[in-house]
Amino acid sequence: MADHLVLAIDLGGTKVEAALVDPSGNVLSDSRSRALTGSKASPTDLGEGVLRVVEHALANVPDTSELVGVGIAAAGPVNEQAGTLSPINIPRWRDYPLRTLVADHVRNSLGDVPVRFHRDGIAIVMAAHWLGNARDVDNLLGMVISTGIGGGFIVDGRVLAANSGHIGQIQLSGFAGELSIGSRTTLESVASGPHIVAWANAQGWTGHTGEDLAQAYREGNEIARRAIVRVSEAVGQAICSATAMVEVDVVAISGGFSKVTPDLLPMIGAVVERHPLPYVSRVRVIDAGLPDTAPLVGAAALVYRRTHVGLPT
Repeated sequence: MADHLVLAIDLGGTKVEAALVDPSGNVLSDSRSRALTGSKASPTDLGEGVLRVVEHALANVPDTSELVGVGIAAAGPVNEQAGTLSPINIPRWRDYPLRTLVADHVRNSLGDVPVRFHRDGIAIVMAAHWLGNARDVDNLLGMVISTGIGGGFIVDGRVLAANSGHIGQIQLSGFAGELSIGSRTTLESVASGPHIVAWANAQGWTGHTGEDLAQAYREGNEIARRAIVRVSEAVGQAICSATAMVEVDVVAISGGFSKVTPDLLPMIGAVVERHPLPYVSRVRVIDAGLPDTAPLVGAAALVYRRTHVGLPT
């Protein structure tokens, strides 16, 4: 058992999860739990859910171990200085003081420990840089394609913190998707899992989930095929825009919907390769190679690797 542990918290549009993570990036399974978030939960329910998973993790700190920090990875936008968040997919939380909520609870249980609070896209790129297929790539865009779409940059080995890399909110040309924070033309509104399922339904497909869409694609359903092409074109266009502004070598993609078919990432890569600028077209699009614990591992990296990636000490 590791002597040092980090309490890792991942808060997203559908759930909040917490667990203890050791210095090698291993998640202590007994300490892991989750609670639902979502647009229908009240602010009180959301706060109670966070504290419930935090308390479960703290109750599983071994007597022989020391908690050396807390890493919070939260859906954005975030205000790192204030420790607040206003998640796009949790509209009842606006400027919510999440860092203070967690820090006060941990302090009451264990005393003062450092609490690092950043956007979830930053945590996922840190996980890919630490333990994934983009290990130690110094110029990297990490992305998640799931219920939402997020991302973060590492440039010259340093994280671009705050809301930099929030690629899900890039505006697209030639697309119109589901309404998301008042827009139908962001990458997230067009290509996130729930939004592409809704688009396929509007075309006459009768499935309900991303898993259903994947099955339909494997069976040769034409609407499902068009949906996957639509995602690849939209994500590819967004990557081209992002990497034209910030030069990187690799884009590492993770998230549940990124696994909808093995064809998806090569299709996205083919879109990027068509870009006329050589420094964009050379960018490699890869699977981040991360397990389902990646958001928690990334949250722990906010503590374990803060100096390595240039986060504030």
